[in-house]
Amino acid sequence: MAYVVTENCLDCRFTDCVEVCPVDCFYGDAQMLYIHPDECIDCGACEPACPVTAIFAVDDLPADQAKWEQINKDKTESGDLENITESGDPLPTAEAKKARLGL
Repeated sequence: MAYVVTENCLDCRFTDCVEVCPVDCFYGDAQMLYIHPDECIDCGACEPACPVTAIFAVDDLPADQAKWEQINKDKTESGDLENITESGDPLPTAEAKKARLGL
């Protein structure tokens, strides 16, 4: 059971989760982060670290977020994304999205 980044990360790209990941399984594009399912060791450290509650264990994915399991897999296995191993600045839209989410 891997963890999955879902749509709450879109237009945020907070990297608090990256800081606590012991195996560097996060990848990113210009809009959000993704977890590589084969590199994730299911430790769960990233889930509570996410300030926008965008990370779920596969078994706990809300039904309306289920598509993100395949999106994370496809994106990380494409070879087109940068492996994110260090914390960085969130996107300029991050705080506004966080506020819209009520967080």
